[in-house]
Amino acid sequence: MADTHTIAVVDDDPGQRQLLTNALHRAGYEVASAEDGPQALEVAPQTDLVLLDVRMPGMSGLEVLDRLKRDHPALPIILLTAFIDVRDAVNAIKTGALDYLEKPVDLDELIAAVDDALAQDGRPVTQESGELTLPEGVVAESSAMRQAFQEAARVAPTEASALVLGESGTGKEVVAQFIHDQSPRHSKALVRVDCGALPENLIEAELFGHEKGAYTGADHARAGRFEEANGGTLFLDEVGEIPLSLQPKLLGVLETGGFRRIGGSRPLHSDVRLIAATNRDLETEVREDRFREDLYFRLNVFAITVPPLRERRDDILPLTALFLKGYHKRLSPAAERLLMAYDWPGNVRELRNVITRAAIMAHGETILPADLPPALQKAEDKSDGGSVLVGDMEEIQRRAILEALEKTGGNKSRAAELLGISRRNLIYKLRTYGL
Repeated sequence: MADTHTIAVVDDDPGQRQLLTNALHRAGYEVASAEDGPQALEVAPQTDLVLLDVRMPGMSGLEVLDRLKRDHPALPIILLTAFIDVRDAVNAIKTGALDYLEKPVDLDELIAAVDDALAQDGRPVTQESGELTLPEGVVAESSAMRQAFQEAARVAPTEASALVLGESGTGKEVVAQFIHDQSPRHSKALVRVDCGALPENLIEAELFGHEKGAYTGADHARAGRFEEANGGTLFLDEVGEIPLSLQPKLLGVLETGGFRRIGGSRPLHSDVRLIAATNRDLETEVREDRFREDLYFRLNVFAITVPPLRERRDDILPLTALFLKGYHKRLSPAAERLLMAYDWPGNVRELRNVITRAAIMAHGETILPADLPPALQKAEDKSDGGSVLVGDMEEIQRRAILEALEKTGGNKSRAAELLGISRRNLIYKLRTYGL
């Protein structure tokens, strides 16, 4: 760490400014301090990183953040906030803050956060052009899905808990993996727990582990997922399924990192970054006393909503191409229209299953409407603003033949090849349909 870095400390409390200044000096940093927003706007642009208090009289820290990120978008900013200000901090991270630290600030944590921020030069996951760079195999052609990944890219470099919301099958686990891969913990494990797939009496043992003899069948000691994820990320999928009786223990370990295995007396500690996901409306669950409010707020530090597939139709065909890799198949134009028209209640998971089935069902290289499940064959064609039923198989096949002939300039052999049928079968269909 070079001693030429200068840190701006912005806080209206003189004692807090001095405390942070002393700690930064001991770590080898230069410090420029400011006691209010206007001073911060003067001082901060000449520094390498800003430590910014959220609550200040006059111009608030959030207003300062907004001005600095607008005029100096590459300047890394870490917020200092009391727990009561976490929601403000969440909005600030979306605006462009790199991280936030809760007051009273742990000075070792502060220096580590500053070191990490300067090591990555405050660079977000997006490129300088503002374009989001996604890993291979991740599809986000629609503006709605790109927005979700933009938010994920904002929170990834921080230690903030993330809550990924969305219907089943939308790809919440893909967003969770992206956050982990882009975080400082990427070299450690991402440990996933599917809370909805575990019986209620086994969730505690899965999360916290157990000692030998803790209960019937516990014939040996076993580490829990919090221990396995130590230093990395713990992904609690379908967190809304965790029983109310277990939620206080979960809240405790999230707050302090401390816990005990079932049947154990030895205190354990786990340093994890938490990502949770759910298809439930947790606010409703809280109102109806099925989910603890304090746990909800602890999980919901930074919420990301993954939209359903019906609200991001631009992703349907790119996802289809991804799922068809290795099958050496392609979709006919009529089959494409049906995929685009269907509302996909099962979301991306349903699309993957449909494409796998269709690739197996198709006789030739082209997937036809007849290779798709009946539910899709009854979808409405929403193209050109219309709402015409295309479920009649003869009409579907007739349109597919016309499109194939148009693509091949009327060459029947090539059209038959494109459709995945024999030339003789094509000629028979032309006569049948009066073409």
